[in-house]
Amino acid sequence: MEVNFQIYHYWCSECAMKGVSVKKENVNGKKWFRQTSLYLLVAAVLLILLIASVLISITFGNADISVKEVYQVVFYELFHVKGLEEYGTGAVHDVVWLIRFPRAVLAVAVGMGLAVCGAVMQAVVKNSLADPYVLGISSGATLGATLAIMLGIGTMFGSNSVGIMAFFGALAASFLVLFISNIGGRPGAAKLILAGMAVSAVCSAFSSFVLYIANDKGASQSVTYWSMGSLAGAKWENVAVILPVILIGCLLFWTQYRNLNLMLYGDETAITLGTDLQNVRMCYMLLVSVIVGFAVYAAGMIGFVGLIIPHAVRLIFGTDHRRLIPLCALCGAIFLIWCDVLCRVILENSEMPIGILVSLVGAPCFIYLMVRKSHGFGGAE
Repeated sequence: MEVNFQIYHYWCSECAMKGVSVKKENVNGKKWFRQTSLYLLVAAVLLILLIASVLISITFGNADISVKEVYQVVFYELFHVKGLEEYGTGAVHDVVWLIRFPRAVLAVAVGMGLAVCGAVMQAVVKNSLADPYVLGISSGATLGATLAIMLGIGTMFGSNSVGIMAFFGALAASFLVLFISNIGGRPGAAKLILAGMAVSAVCSAFSSFVLYIANDKGASQSVTYWSMGSLAGAKWENVAVILPVILIGCLLFWTQYRNLNLMLYGDETAITLGTDLQNVRMCYMLLVSVIVGFAVYAAGMIGFVGLIIPHAVRLIFGTDHRRLIPLCALCGAIFLIWCDVLCRVILENSEMPIGILVSLVGAPCFIYLMVRKSHGFGGAE
């Protein structure tokens, strides 16, 4: 009877998505229209806030540049406005266009990717405490960065060796988790979590071992600083690769909202409805690994974005991933932009690592959600 009820509930939710009236669930066409209108309005407002956040964020920084000069540089670069040629070169141009603007765009990409991946991971493993780093991805990335900094592995990649090795470490950890979870039967959500914990422990142990035997205090400080996360290394060359990859990944997840919704009901219900989620779950894991790997490559380790943002959006707008995915993307981007702004202005003539600030903001929010017991899917425990 429980499975039958789940099937009926899932059918009702599918009908609600299409605007079909289901009297028993008290969902009708008018209510669906109102919900859709509200969702579109919120999405439009968030999009406007995102654009405004990018444009406002580039006016903050340690360099003494007026707001007028900032936007004159932006207008010249975007529209090649005549009369502003003097802002096409020089120190002001370089600070605004080569440092601040790519940094803001990178914050959009990384925040969007981490928030969407967090929402996907929570559905994949059916665990509301999951985030993009739950399956050992963070520990794998840290191990890759540690090998690059302490032992010089990956020097053929030049100045990007640390980020690239972290990317490979994240991917390797993900593949290892998938391999272990497939041993001895079907890789369910519980096996994925356990395999992730095991891989995370092994990667952390190897990282600590390398730090110990290298005995290089300067390099150890570099590893520590990298693990705190930063957007300071943003360049247009990197952004031009990372932003399209993350956007495409988020769009792909958006098209998979039906499977993501179905994952919340479990494998048994999905099989009863004629869908085997095993291969789908593996594909989602790989795509999450790619997105998070690129985010780690560009910005180091930034936690809590993929945990807090999906919770906040889900508590307000529900568990339907058709709405959850785009709203998480917009909220994650806005959140990380303003966290980066605070990192630049909170300390005079210095910059706080963004991972520290995000943790300071995210941890209390996480505790608050747990105390309210509204940390499950749709506010349930």
